[in-house]
Amino acid sequence: MDKKEFTRHEYYRNRELSWLAFNERVLSEARDKTIPLFERLKFLSITASNLDEFFMIRVASLKDMVHAGYTKKDIAGMTAEEQIEAITQEVRGLVSLQYSTYTRSLLPALKQNGLHVIQEHEALTKEEARYVDRYFRDNVYPVLTPMAVDSSRPFPLIRNKTLNIGALLQKKGEKDAELEFATVQVPSVLPRIVRLPDSEDGTKNVILLEEIIERNMQQLFLKYDIVSASPYRVMRNADLTIDEDEAADLLKEIQKQLKKRQWGEAIRLEVEEKIDKRLLKILSKELDIKEQALYKINGPLDLTFLMKMYGMEGFDSLKIPKHIPAPVKELPVDCNIFDEIRKGDILLHHPYQTFDPVVKFVKDAANDPKVLAIKQTLYRVSGNSPIIAALAQAAENGKQVSVLVELKARFDEENNIIWAKMLEKAGAHVIYGLVGLKTHSKITLVVRREEDGIRRYVHLGTGNYNDSTAKLYTDMGLLTCSAPIGEDATAVFNMLSGYSEPEGWNKLSLAPLWLKDRLLALIQREKEHAKNGGEGRIVAKMNSLCDRDVIVALYEASAAGVQIDLIVRGICCLKVGIPGVSENIHVRSIVGNFLEHSRIFYFYNNGLEDVFCASADWMPRNLEKRVEIMFPIEREELKEEVIHILDIELKDNVKAHVLQPDDTYEKVDRRGKAILSSQDYFVEEAKEKAKAEKYVVNRRVFIPEEPAE
Repeated sequence: MDKKEFTRHEYYRNRELSWLAFNERVLSEARDKTIPLFERLKFLSITASNLDEFFMIRVASLKDMVHAGYTKKDIAGMTAEEQIEAITQEVRGLVSLQYSTYTRSLLPALKQNGLHVIQEHEALTKEEARYVDRYFRDNVYPVLTPMAVDSSRPFPLIRNKTLNIGALLQKKGEKDAELEFATVQVPSVLPRIVRLPDSEDGTKNVILLEEIIERNMQQLFLKYDIVSASPYRVMRNADLTIDEDEAADLLKEIQKQLKKRQWGEAIRLEVEEKIDKRLLKILSKELDIKEQALYKINGPLDLTFLMKMYGMEGFDSLKIPKHIPAPVKELPVDCNIFDEIRKGDILLHHPYQTFDPVVKFVKDAANDPKVLAIKQTLYRVSGNSPIIAALAQAAENGKQVSVLVELKARFDEENNIIWAKMLEKAGAHVIYGLVGLKTHSKITLVVRREEDGIRRYVHLGTGNYNDSTAKLYTDMGLLTCSAPIGEDATAVFNMLSGYSEPEGWNKLSLAPLWLKDRLLALIQREKEHAKNGGEGRIVAKMNSLCDRDVIVALYEASAAGVQIDLIVRGICCLKVGIPGVSENIHVRSIVGNFLEHSRIFYFYNNGLEDVFCASADWMPRNLEKRVEIMFPIEREELKEEVIHILDIELKDNVKAHVLQPDDTYEKVDRRGKAILSSQDYFVEEAKEKAKAEKYVVNRRVFIPEEPAE
């Protein structure tokens, strides 16, 4: 088949629609009655949070294209306008499913388990009503800022993602008076979930803050009658546009752009289904919202409050027990981490194994008199980061500390600006990313003077240096003092801090330099093996797959007979089951208690087996517009471990959803098979490893027993 044949639009799935399909898989966890009830609340909250970001960034970007008259089609043959129409249709169905899950399934189940969510203030008992009114007077009223709109007071700027209550007012005693509009923001500084006195049977009662405010609106407008009142919420364009070439100071430019995020173009307006038509007309006109961007909601707006409900005490029996990561046997708490790394490369598998060794690596380096320099890239870190504290300590201890803080990490810009300034004050050399590129790689280099000379220690990872998310995201990490990798690590930091690029690289593959070419060459090699009568085999795990060049290469390899298994959590623009094109490709998505985040790539290579981990997904932005690193796993027993991880994930029949030729995903049919949840398996395996004198992984049957999956 001619190479052009593999680029036909019908061979690709639109990335936005594929992302919505992923959010539907998350929603399916909220609907799964075999999952503990409060975990289902959490998954529903995640779908709402995901959808918010999707509108603020992806839909906003498509709207920008429409405004600019951009008519170029995507890889699936859709214009921006066509994509928005398709998204709108899909999202309406998704939102309807979200709220039917909440009202018909979760609320009754919560009440049955001793938590009653009072949905409307009219349903309060007299005693509850007295309690609510007193709570309003004492806690809420002093914080509120009611804003009326008239000739002297224009329509206020409604901030992005805030929950507000709009009202139509009429002067008391003047039935023919014109209706006036007023609005009040539901204060985010107060808890949205308000506990009421328990019922006599011990049931815990709660009500949402907006219901309390709506019940007491009259007290905010004493000379008026409240004709109607209703919550609403606006989502705005939050995609920062920064002209880096023109920005003399990237830090100041990003700070300036962050302020604009609150006032970007309105992309979506959410209102209650029962909203007064006159009130809706005012909101739509003032916010410039067309019918397409209007969402009428049958339930409380902004379901992200369910994450707070998940945190309520007293319902532990309705949650999965808190996961405690297992210790890493090779790195006891009181060890000299550099001595242990010299014994051989160490593989880390988070969150099954603790992230503490990564923190210890930086902390010990900060206080080790033999350490001369620490260099690190930071993309996202936690709010109270021990790694940042260790880097600051190292600088104060007189070590050479160089940190690249990526200011363009979306929604972490403000946080990263704070850390960058703090590190500078401590004496660290801070680099604010590269012009035109996001630095998404995860690498730490420690330079140490030892008896036999200078030695370089390196940590490479697939996930961020964030000790909080490391308990929730699955990621791989490698600690090594391999001289070739150490040389490459030095070259990476010299490239980031200056303009020097070495003539050659030893082990690391970097984007945007040549990582993509390397991946395409590895796929091509499997294709050649298959064409020459050998066995071609690729297994790749990532968050997203939407790079057309990579998909074309996979299609060509599949057509040549290469067996390809892809574990893609989120977006997948590749289609399976196309005759002569993708019949040998199988795609699965694992959605579970932990967020699958690691990137692992396996190539059979006629039995020589190459295994890599990376910070990059197979997306154009990762391969062409970001600084990313792919690193090899070469120590034989570690290679076995990574292959074993892939093997277990290919056998998951609990949390795996398999892509079908019609672009839908279905749970694995496990009739007659032993149940295997990969995440549960790895939790238990990590505990066993920590206890065992020597742990040997069960080397695999790599091609699934039933390839038809």
